[in-house]
Amino acid sequence: MEPRDERIYEALRRWWGFTSFRPVQEEIIRAAMARRDTLALMPTGGGKSLTYQVPTMAREGLCIVITPLIALMKDQVDRLRARGIPAVSIHSGLSPRQIDIALDNCVYGDVKFLYVAPERLATEAFRLRVVRMNVSLLAVDEAHCISQWGYDFRPSYLRIAELRERLPGVPVLALTASATELVAEDIMHHLKFAEPHILRSSFARPNLSYSVRRTDDKNGQLLRVARNVPGSGIVYMRTREGTEQIADLLRQEGIPAAAYHGGMGYAERSLRQEEWLQGKVRVMVATNAFGMGIDKPDVRFVVHYAMCDSLESYYQEAGRAGRDGKRAYALLLVAADDRDRIVRRFEKEFPPLEQVKDIYDRVCSYLNIGIGDGGGASFLFNIHEFCAREHLYSGTVAGALKLLQQNGYLTLTDAQDNPARILFCVSRDELYRLRVKRDDLDPLIRTILRLYNGVFTEFRAIDEGELATWSGYTPERVRELLKLLWQLRVIRYIPSNRSPILFMNEERLPRKDLYIAPETYLHRQQLMRERFDHMIAYAVNEERCRSEVLESYFGCTETTPCGVCDVCLARKRAARAAAQDSGTPETVGKQKPETGADPLETRILERIGEGAADPREIAAALACTPERYAEAVHRLLDSGAVRTTPEGRLERPGTGTPDADAK
Repeated sequence: MEPRDERIYEALRRWWGFTSFRPVQEEIIRAAMARRDTLALMPTGGGKSLTYQVPTMAREGLCIVITPLIALMKDQVDRLRARGIPAVSIHSGLSPRQIDIALDNCVYGDVKFLYVAPERLATEAFRLRVVRMNVSLLAVDEAHCISQWGYDFRPSYLRIAELRERLPGVPVLALTASATELVAEDIMHHLKFAEPHILRSSFARPNLSYSVRRTDDKNGQLLRVARNVPGSGIVYMRTREGTEQIADLLRQEGIPAAAYHGGMGYAERSLRQEEWLQGKVRVMVATNAFGMGIDKPDVRFVVHYAMCDSLESYYQEAGRAGRDGKRAYALLLVAADDRDRIVRRFEKEFPPLEQVKDIYDRVCSYLNIGIGDGGGASFLFNIHEFCAREHLYSGTVAGALKLLQQNGYLTLTDAQDNPARILFCVSRDELYRLRVKRDDLDPLIRTILRLYNGVFTEFRAIDEGELATWSGYTPERVRELLKLLWQLRVIRYIPSNRSPILFMNEERLPRKDLYIAPETYLHRQQLMRERFDHMIAYAVNEERCRSEVLESYFGCTETTPCGVCDVCLARKRAARAAAQDSGTPETVGKQKPETGADPLETRILERIGEGAADPREIAAALACTPERYAEAVHRLLDSGAVRTTPEGRLERPGTGTPDADAK
């Protein structure tokens, strides 16, 4: 074994306790160790983080990880620290002082991983310090965000090319779970790869059975899965109201379930998530706000109550099932009017360009940003509260903000923990007179002025714990005094909270100067339609293995049928029936298989032993998957052990009415 190999295996054993890598992981790690620019295409749950963490721990220097997912960033930092690995993160939720300390630790300390949001790359504090860091690797997570052909393009990612110029010789490892051929080429171009280099992990999930049910009785199909598939599950809904309704339905049927959506408070969402992770709640009914960064390996089923916008989203969400490698099920429920409903929603989410400008003006007014102000500032922004006050459809506002983001005017982050913020509303002279009148406020005001700059000109993030340490007050007393200053109209005070942050990438412009490139608008509209067309094709497909459809979409050229999706199972049943009907060499001279030998067949026969029964009632009473139940029934029908009545019920021959037996 070469010294380089010894180092990566030693790091793997020492820090993670593993002795071997998953397929393609080792290839990616070797490329990083050889300082070769690499684009790694790996499915969700495929172990992406180890591909940059292991080579970083196997040599000197730190790794800069660029990711837009702040919640995931914090989770990764916590996990690394739990293993004794020094790691820090920089994002909008930190105060300037906290950011300075983190960056200084990267320059002078022993930090091995610096997680940073792409928006921070342009700040002066970051640019000045990054050139003094001993950077060994630049990892770009969610790399598809750099491509305008990608489904989640973010202009801030284009700044990574500038960072590469400041770090000559540092290799790039770009990671994504969803890149078509066109997007992959665009990623390598924008990241200035020395040469094209792509390593693909298989997108096949052999333990995951994909199925589509075309039905107008979605509730019935959902209950059938929840009753017949043991273990925990996720049900994805389009709307908040839908999550509450379906969670109620499941609970009424005796299935422990909880709803999860962005309209809930942070504490409530955290509690429900924790109850689901611990198994106290069996089924989580959620919008797509749930799941990112969730590591629960034993999810046995994921049901999509309605179609996703794209196969990228569907693959990622369905892929949260069966990460432990055991059999799991991904079911998509499709009603006759689903397509038309989603097309109508698309139309709402692509407002006319004049309406985009109107929403820009209304957002700025809502945040009290005057024309010419706000450049580089960040604001708490709850899109749902804004829509309720302005009487706007949230999908329309989200679409407008996406276009404004793609044109570089602003950036809206995911919900995150935010520090307290203050802004003085009085001049320094007025503040001096106040301090004479209120001596109990003097230590706190002095501490604020000593620790934080710019508090007279803009909202600044503060650390209430830090203020307590330096002022001599308890954190509770600090919060009381800050509220008192707020009541006295000395400061504007926003307590610490959890909310999305809206960055103004540049100052507010007059409406007439706001330019939304028509090609950006039309391009995004075209991409959304194309992606949805692929989603529709997946849903109506009855000929090709569903796993192969997904693998091909993500650029895999060599695919094999999975054998466990609904299409593969239907093909097996058809082949078996044809072989029996035609008397092929496989069946000539052989007796029909003995029915009832399978325990499931035995239970089905027992259920109908005393008379005909509805197949759905039988399925509901048996703890098995829909696919296994259907296969068992087909075997019994083929062998003649059971038959169907004119009403569609199952019965044993000779146990029905004389009229039925005569037919």
